[in-house]
Amino acid sequence: MSRDRVKQLAVLFSTFFKIGLFTFGGGYAMLPLIEREVTERRRYISREQLTDILALSQAVPGAIAINSATLIGYTLYGRPGALAATLGVILPSFLIISLIAAFFSTFSENRFVKLAFAGIRAAVVALIGAAVLRVGRSSIRDAIGLALAVISTALVAFFSVSPIWVILGGAVAGLALYGVRPRKDNDQREESRP
Repeated sequence: MSRDRVKQLAVLFSTFFKIGLFTFGGGYAMLPLIEREVTERRRYISREQLTDILALSQAVPGAIAINSATLIGYTLYGRPGALAATLGVILPSFLIISLIAAFFSTFSENRFVKLAFAGIRAAVVALIGAAVLRVGRSSIRDAIGLALAVISTALVAFFSVSPIWVILGGAVAGLALYGVRPRKDNDQREESRP
């Protein structure tokens, strides 16, 4: 492996290590940081590619942040990239949880710790909301996409439909609805030709 590749992998590892280190609240709370780092700051991938990676990451088993890191790393540098990004995003949580587990019983009932976690939970909701807005802007491009997003949200939030079924249903609806539209456009072009 060349020195340049090792350097690129080290930068990828440190990028995802930073994301893992400074994000509280799980995978969805990491999405705004992942987006900012990989699409805006580092320009590893485009927003459209990130949207596709997030959709795939949600569709397969595992945490969305880990799946996303793995897919982004693989997209950039193959298996070594997948390993570097995955280790980068996992390692901070592993180290922090190990420390917390060692001392949790000592400070879990501390009033200040409870108050701090109450504030962190509220901030995490805001981070998730920001991620939804950003991903929504790049994903929902027309009335069909908006309708699918609203229906999917309602199915998960109000009817407790499994996200797996919603994702599969979205894939089928996308194939059916978007797959038909190009044929209609082509048919209209054919009819308008002399």
